[in-house]
Amino acid sequence: MQFFVDTAEIDAIEELAATGLLDGVTTNPSLIAKSGRDFMEVTKEICDLVDGPVSAEVVALDHDTMMKEAEVLRRIADNVCIKVPLTIDGLKTCKALTDDGTMVNVTLCFSANQALLAAKAGATFVSPFVGRHDDNGFDGMDLIRDIRQIYDNYRFETEILVASVRHVNHVLESALIGADVMTAPPAVIKALFKHVLTDKGIEGFLADWEKTGQSILK
Repeated sequence: MQFFVDTAEIDAIEELAATGLLDGVTTNPSLIAKSGRDFMEVTKEICDLVDGPVSAEVVALDHDTMMKEAEVLRRIADNVCIKVPLTIDGLKTCKALTDDGTMVNVTLCFSANQALLAAKAGATFVSPFVGRHDDNGFDGMDLIRDIRQIYDNYRFETEILVASVRHVNHVLESALIGADVMTAPPAVIKALFKHVLTDKGIEGFLADWEKTGQSILK
């Protein structure tokens, strides 16, 4: 499963990219606003930091303006992935862009039916929001299972990009189901490293090493 980070904070992206585990980045208008920086500038910096897809979202709601915004965004870098909402105009834009060879991430997916439409429109990625799905009394993981089944049934090439990831169990369950990608805030990705037994093991090894009085660095 590919790991994307869901942020527009350059320092966090640099830190995770240095681990070699980061495959891409997702952003949205809310994350850009939170960064307090210029949209085009920060998107270009992110694209320079990672080789994989960087989702940059249009803000228009009509097809014609979405296409104009997409034209500006895809000039930022070759790895820009245009992010569009799961609406009729969004899918119309998705079809036009993917036919032209541009990566497209169809976002704000909350049903398997919507995911089916995104795949038929040729989306590179579809982003089901599991955390928000959970918030509204549904099971976000059931949604991922349904989409995985449908895509496997018809051999759709659209990749399932699990979004609105709130905790490490979302990551684990997504991997078990067979999602292609997950995108999570930096804190959730960092939490994947943590285990109490790992911490205890390190403490024990260091205590035993200290008793030897030795140093690896002479």
